[in-house]
Amino acid sequence: MSKTKRREIPCFRTPIIETHCHLDYLDASALSATLQRCAEVGIEDIITIAVSPGNLPRVMELTRRADDIWGTQGIHPHEAASYDPQVEAVIRRQAQDQRILAIGEIGLDYYYEHADRGVQRSVFARQLQIAVDLHLPVVIHTRDADGDTRAILEEFSPRLPRKGVIHSFTSSMALADFCLAEGFMLGFNGIATFNRADNVREVIAATPIEQILLETDAPYLTPVPYRGRPNAPYYLPFIAEKLAAIKQLEVEEFLGQVYRNSRAVFFGAG
Repeated sequence: MSKTKRREIPCFRTPIIETHCHLDYLDASALSATLQRCAEVGIEDIITIAVSPGNLPRVMELTRRADDIWGTQGIHPHEAASYDPQVEAVIRRQAQDQRILAIGEIGLDYYYEHADRGVQRSVFARQLQIAVDLHLPVVIHTRDADGDTRAILEEFSPRLPRKGVIHSFTSSMALADFCLAEGFMLGFNGIATFNRADNVREVIAATPIEQILLETDAPYLTPVPYRGRPNAPYYLPFIAEKLAAIKQLEVEEFLGQVYRNSRAVFFGAG
């Protein structure tokens, strides 16, 4: 029996900015094909995210690969134990490059606990201070750590004029309400299309459209109808369709506002 044919990727008039993916996980040939396909479906800019000391330079290299690739600098909570003064110095230096748009991916992850919680909190705070010092937005990862994430942001948020985004938001409505009130964006991805993600869809419904960003977190979290395949930024139109439906908006209207949101946070436009 032949497999059911999946839908073609829709292409909209309004351009889309990919605010969170990991292009360094692709080899050179796959990267070229991915960038070409992204251009074909209206992905205007791509932000590739740093997570570890080892990929800080790789992100920098990728931002030189094409005019539409931008980057961040930061250490993921999984890698918090690897953070030291030398790593911090690299982040501070490279984050001043014009192709680096934010400090991230930083935060807390108490689900996997690859690093001691106290170390995670310290490293999170130190990187938030970098964002304060350099006047950059932040890209935050938080999982099963709502209380400590809120406590640390309560300290730093007043000193972060450009705020940033809580990426791949799957936390509680209470944390969403706090972050939104502080002026942060919430980033949503293919999880919104998953059958068992009613909690995420509830947060999307409650989030003002002016504070929503689109992302894929590729190569992870591929949206329906391509779930099961490696993710890529060119699947963003499926995520946009889903979020627009949840917000009860026409896709082009939704995309127009989210585009303005993305430009405001990362490019200082708006």
